[in-house]
Amino acid sequence: MVARDTKEQEGAARTPGGSAPLNARERAQLDTVRRFGTVGSLLLTIGSLGAGAAPVFNPVFRIPVLGLFSRMTTVALAFAFTGVFMIVLAWLALGVLSRPGRERAVSVPQMARTLAMWITPLAFTVPSFSRDVYSYLAQSEIVSLGLDPYTVGPAQALGLNDPLTLGVPTIWRDTPSPYGPLFLTLGQAVGWLTGDHVVMGVAMHRLIALFGLAMIVWALPRLARRFGVSPVSALWLGAANPLVLFHLVVGVHNEALAIGLMLVGFELALRRMPRVTPDGPFPPWQRGELAWYAVGAGVITLGAAVKIPAALALGFLGVMIARRMGGRWSHLFAAAGGLFVVFAVVLSACSFGSGLGYGWVATLNTAATVKSWMAPMTALGFGAGGLGVLLGLGNHIDAAVTVSRTVGAVLGPLIAAKLLLDSFRWKLRPLTGLGVGLGAVLVFGATVQPWYLLWAAVPLAAAAGNTKFRTAATLVSATLSVVVASTGQTFDGRVFVLPYAILSAVAVTLLALVVVRKRIPRGEWLPGRRVRPGTA
Repeated sequence: MVARDTKEQEGAARTPGGSAPLNARERAQLDTVRRFGTVGSLLLTIGSLGAGAAPVFNPVFRIPVLGLFSRMTTVALAFAFTGVFMIVLAWLALGVLSRPGRERAVSVPQMARTLAMWITPLAFTVPSFSRDVYSYLAQSEIVSLGLDPYTVGPAQALGLNDPLTLGVPTIWRDTPSPYGPLFLTLGQAVGWLTGDHVVMGVAMHRLIALFGLAMIVWALPRLARRFGVSPVSALWLGAANPLVLFHLVVGVHNEALAIGLMLVGFELALRRMPRVTPDGPFPPWQRGELAWYAVGAGVITLGAAVKIPAALALGFLGVMIARRMGGRWSHLFAAAGGLFVVFAVVLSACSFGSGLGYGWVATLNTAATVKSWMAPMTALGFGAGGLGVLLGLGNHIDAAVTVSRTVGAVLGPLIAAKLLLDSFRWKLRPLTGLGVGLGAVLVFGATVQPWYLLWAAVPLAAAAGNTKFRTAATLVSATLSVVVASTGQTFDGRVFVLPYAILSAVAVTLLALVVVRKRIPRGEWLPGRRVRPGTA
């Protein structure tokens, strides 16, 4: 791989406004960073054998040698945390070599191969950081039985002792599915292939997640070039991000497929769109232009049929089409009407073609049953209610949470609408508006999980090239990557496990850093400093 990189970069030329190839010393540093991250991936894979969100009937328990990790939770968790820390540090070091405006930087093929090296071990991990994949399996089995997953939960449909129900977290066993018809149809196909074999079912869902990630990797550099952002930096922040590796690959979340379809649809829709400015000129329709708009909107709608937030991309695509037509309100209404027709046709085909209908619309807020401090509006409600208790006003925490969530449910869409208007008025890049709008809707929502950040971070990676955003996104991504334990559950009654595991992981990680300290990039660890004007 090093030889291939060398040959590739020696034959490469500096692109206009871009960066030159890495020199020999920097290629050696890249090789060290790659290996450091790959070792981290291997350690996380090993640690997941005992510290992952394993199924109730864990087959690893009976495997010689490997089964030892499932009996030593603290040791396994130390392995997992060490892997997490090493991957995050390797990602930060890789950011130094792919910083926008750098004199010499990593190329897109080099970034893609680095990502492949880190992902390969993670593709074989026990699901970690979340148990959602077991809900996917159970809800898909409900569809296979001919029942409606939007009216019954796994416990009622499959029974409490069913192997698939046992893997579902208790809080979700009686709740209907919040996922779109396309995803449940894919899950039904997985059920036909694997039956109630949990391990094989997880493996098939991971393939779906990897397919979604492949779409993200395909779309990000192309969108970045369209919006004047470094494609290498976009891949670094949007695809090699530890949150992507931990929660889309290892955690097997269906956000991978939904975000992938959303970005691919956006890129396909722009294939024939000419570049225009507020003052024009606005050329007549190009050959095939309308067809590509329809294709792109259809693919975005498929993403919404997995998870509904992807539908917001149609609004910003409509803004781009209206601006391309001349930027009048009549153009905006015409674009909105055309995209709505595509949305309605494709979504109806997915809903009725799956046999599930539109029952999923009534279950979109299922996640709101969880009251988590990670959701700002829920935390605000807890704080206000707790303050009332301290002041002797009585316990009104539930009411305070309800009020704060209602405010958030209004505030998020209002921000998204304002961003749509700003994009239409040429004050904001539409893809930037999409990322910020998705972030606003989800952050002000009733429930927030670390991987929800990816709805905002991935589109913004291809559209926002300024220093402040990349610095903030790096800090938030690195922080959220290490705050969630790989077990996907709490440590009630055995809290002592965490400090021992974390301290051991920190010690091993520091030792590894000492070993490679002379062979890793030095200097600015936060990406984006000294960004050239052309990259913003």
